Amino acid sequence: MADEKVGAVLVVGGGVAGIQAALDLADSGFKVYLVDESSSIGGVMAQLDKTFPTNDCSMCILAPKLVAAGRHPNISLITNSEVLGLTGEAGSFEVKIRKRSRYINEEKCNGCGLCAQKCPVEAVDAYNKGLTDRSAIYVEFPQAVPLRYKIDREKCIGCRTCQEVCKANAVEYDQKDSEITLKVGAVILAPGFEPFDARLKSEYGYGRYANVVTSIEFERILSASGPYGGIVLRPSDGEIPRKIAFVQCVGSRDAQLGNLYCSAACCMYSIKEAIIAKEHVPTKLDCTIFYMDIRAYGKEFDAYYMRAQEEYGIRFVRSRVASITEDPATGNLFVHYVGEDETPRVEEFDMVVLSTGMQPPKNVEKLAKALGIKLNKYKFCETGAFTPLETSKSGVFVCGAFSSPKDIPESVAQASGAAAKAMAIIAPERGKLVAVKEYPPERDVSQEEPRIGVFICHCGINIGGIVRVPEVVEYAKTLPNVVYAEDNLYTCSDDTQKRIKEKIKEYNLNRVVVASCTPRTHEPLFRETVREAGLNPYLFEMANIRDQCSWVHMHEPDEAT
Repeated sequence: MADEKVGAVLVVGGGVAGIQAALDLADSGFKVYLVDESSSIGGVMAQLDKTFPTNDCSMCILAPKLVAAGRHPNISLITNSEVLGLTGEAGSFEVKIRKRSRYINEEKCNGCGLCAQKCPVEAVDAYNKGLTDRSAIYVEFPQAVPLRYKIDREKCIGCRTCQEVCKANAVEYDQKDSEITLKVGAVILAPGFEPFDARLKSEYGYGRYANVVTSIEFERILSASGPYGGIVLRPSDGEIPRKIAFVQCVGSRDAQLGNLYCSAACCMYSIKEAIIAKEHVPTKLDCTIFYMDIRAYGKEFDAYYMRAQEEYGIRFVRSRVASITEDPATGNLFVHYVGEDETPRVEEFDMVVLSTGMQPPKNVEKLAKALGIKLNKYKFCETGAFTPLETSKSGVFVCGAFSSPKDIPESVAQASGAAAKAMAIIAPERGKLVAVKEYPPERDVSQEEPRIGVFICHCGINIGGIVRVPEVVEYAKTLPNVVYAEDNLYTCSDDTQKRIKEKIKEYNLNRVVVASCTPRTHEPLFRETVREAGLNPYLFEMANIRDQCSWVHMHEPDEAT
């Protein structure tokens, strides 16, 4: 019945929009089921190096949200799953979900990674967009939440090495798919988008020329956790490029393909990638962006565009590139275009980055049929002009790029809006299905001598590319009352939170210092970790060595260190 409402919400999609909606709902007293077809949450944002226009580390923004969602008592993560059907009405839905087998017992797996180290099989690493290999048993990325492994049965040869080395006895080769049925009061759709397949623009040579890469592949090249450790290298020969071209609107605003829409974020992410590439390359790098129109419409976007030209010397050429050809001897690329003076030109580059647009997620029609919602002519979710968060079905809301292409800040804002819409339907049920988080007793340290643990973050190469982090660790060990110090690639990741708690127990720490990026986003995360370890959260301090050392002294490693 309509008056028998359920105080739970199903969120479909574990990207940044889905995570934000889930956290808003769970913090407001509602039970949340967060479903994602991948084996971990994070979405496309987990693959990015930086975000515009602040050039903040993408993982630094996302990781606290990943950890918060993973350990929230009122968020149940249902990964490696798909929605099969939805019945009922707003306030009281019943949803059927298929949970595909990982061939790993999620309750037993502790994410140690020994199985992946011993696995003799190599497969293409989708997270790094095929630029590296992974084993047949794997996690998507090092900071994955949940940190549970998965066996790729298409690549697995059945040698059972992983089963033999798994001390937790988590490998289950005979595990089957399962179906679960949930009762929820509302549904939020945030399945994100699919990058355009650049092979469909054959004139640009993607898939034929090794040094033509897509924007998401270039993000992985730029990333410290990527295939080249954050150094920009050509895929063909591992050389550092001297000239890179960025080609805009690949798969967007294209009448031949039928994609007449603008993908909204491509102009800005190309400018960002050009800026970051110049910072990551130790030698002189020339970047040229070939564009139709620059759509820098967001907060401080136009200032970012002007800064790219004036401060970084990035060249902008208003022209739609006709084709790209290759010199087979060198692997260099020739960009054919018509200049603004209408003169045909050919220019040589070491690499070309294709700024691919956004398309609806795969299997979107299957999802729409299961949920009973309508799609628009481009297969994005249909919404009203004045109701951008509402689908065609009452009680089912949408946020992020599934309704139309958009950037991260707009996706997150929509997520909070969709969460508020869902809350309005089931407001009387607030607090009825939630669990209260229990903490261990707080340790009395008033009579103890200070025992300080210091955790210093590389932040990819945000910090580690300038600050000599190992030297800082050794210096920290010499300071009074410091009994333990270590460095971490990403201190904000879920596995490092567990490690901090382990070290607090192992070394009987009663003070914790983290030297990493901004406390504006990270301090609550670390205070929660310290409290979970039995310490008062205010026995934690944070040093912002990213903003105040590595960014201030970007070209002065001695001063930064």
